[in-house]
Amino acid sequence: MSILQGKHILLGVTGGIAAYKTAFLVRLFVKAGAEVKVVMTPGAEEFVTPLTLSTLSKNPVLSSFTDPEKNWNNHVELGEWADLMLIAPATANTISKMVSGKSDNLLLTTYLSATCPVYIAPAMDLDMYTHHTTRNNLEILKQSGQTILEPEAGELASGLVGKGRMQEPEHIVEFITKQIKAQLPLRDKTVLITAGPTYEAIDPVRFIGNHSSGKMGFEMAKMALSLGAKVILIAGPTHLDLAHDNLHLKRIQSADEMYKQAMLYYKDVDIAIASAAVSDYKPKAVFDKKIKKSDKNLNIELVKNPDILQTFGDCKTHQFLVGFALETDNEIEHAKQKLKKKNLDFIVLNSLNDKGAGFKSETNKVSIITNDSIKRFDIKSKYLVAKDIFNNILEMKSNN
Repeated sequence: MSILQGKHILLGVTGGIAAYKTAFLVRLFVKAGAEVKVVMTPGAEEFVTPLTLSTLSKNPVLSSFTDPEKNWNNHVELGEWADLMLIAPATANTISKMVSGKSDNLLLTTYLSATCPVYIAPAMDLDMYTHHTTRNNLEILKQSGQTILEPEAGELASGLVGKGRMQEPEHIVEFITKQIKAQLPLRDKTVLITAGPTYEAIDPVRFIGNHSSGKMGFEMAKMALSLGAKVILIAGPTHLDLAHDNLHLKRIQSADEMYKQAMLYYKDVDIAIASAAVSDYKPKAVFDKKIKKSDKNLNIELVKNPDILQTFGDCKTHQFLVGFALETDNEIEHAKQKLKKKNLDFIVLNSLNDKGAGFKSETNKVSIITNDSIKRFDIKSKYLVAKDIFNNILEMKSNN
């Protein structure tokens, strides 16, 4: 499976004849498992239609600051969404504006908002490419951290033969793939993640459980995979699925099963993230047959389940350990107590009092708490929350 699987790729298309190649480029990225969004300059629409690129990318193509209903196309959100931005073809005009910081179209404002790696694939005529202003501009972009995909030599639109052709789509995809592999911060690392609820059987029909969907844990598994890690995902009952060559997915039902699976792997992992909503209690006895309605009241004796996160903390040697806390009152105080008691490197706090956070939602609002700091984040997609969590892990590990 391609290293591009699950990557968010933002493709910027400018107004050059090579724009026709972007249809093939989008198709290759999507085939590799990436999610692609396209931003075009108005001039690019003269060379390739938004309909073509939206059909291939399965996402709307944006080229103006507002949509037909006059809703704002948020360039900041686009920049945050992207794992990488590729501007292909990049004309001499757009390259010049990138250097000067000019932002007179949606593509340029998105470029200025992007915090991800940016790849630039120039495409222009031979004399334009060799002109000293173009060469200077490309060098400035290179020195500022952008990656230049040097154009190829061949016949150009003008009829001249020389350097200036945008790299072929397959060459661009191959180059980006190789560079990503070489730079992945979690390559050769193993990450253990617990996700979803646990179901504690009462009888063959009924159980004690909770409303966890597992979405947060699965998003973190995707993020860890995108960073090059081998991932062991131990998931409770959920409709979610995930496949990847570097993923080992273990499905369980109860807290006891999750505990046994987790402890099989824990000693050998580099990072452990306990995001599962594990039931604290289970019935002391499980009925063999369905309980029939008889008395008005039914008393079920409950006993404690094993505390997986506490065991992780007690057994921690080299592992970087992250826990989750879902609270309804005195959130910070309770989270700090859990952080210390369970020997965590940091804890992710979310509150049921925050609208759009918690179980079954597509979004979450969290705070990351360490012994020395509290980082509060606005409500955002669970994908971006997972990104924040792993950014914090990488930052803390690099400082140790």
